[in-house]
Amino acid sequence: MEFEVRKKKKYKGVEKFVTKMKEIQKEAKAVLEKTQEKIKKYIDRKRAEVNEYKVEDLVILSTKDLKYQMIERRTEKLTERFVGPYKIKKIILTNAVELKLPATIKIHSVVNVSRIQKYVEQMEEQRKEQSAPVIIEGEEK
Repeated sequence: MEFEVRKKKKYKGVEKFVTKMKEIQKEAKAVLEKTQEKIKKYIDRKRAEVNEYKVEDLVILSTKDLKYQMIERRTEKLTERFVGPYKIKKIILTNAVELKLPATIKIHSVVNVSRIQKYVEQMEEQRKEQSAPVIIEGEEK
């Protein structure tokens, strides 16, 4: 049995096609990079810097998701926006922490960092002092 071995020939059409495809790929890559830069620019407009939290830091917790627990409050407008301060028990991820919460708050102790803020202690002039109860006709109010 005899086989004919094909001779390798250079085809001019193939070389033109390959060079054209390489040029198209370069152009497409440049356009994609430019588009990625534009998208990154618009996405980064609303992105804020992340606060670095450490174990034992004091934070306040947003009441946005705690509405159902504050049923005794009649108006949403007058409820506190944040409650706390609570200590960070453990850092789970860069965007999730575990808090030391009291038993009265019935949520999972691991919360997203978007729901907490660092606690800043009030200055002496800002602190509210509890006033004595007012007694009217023998009743305390």
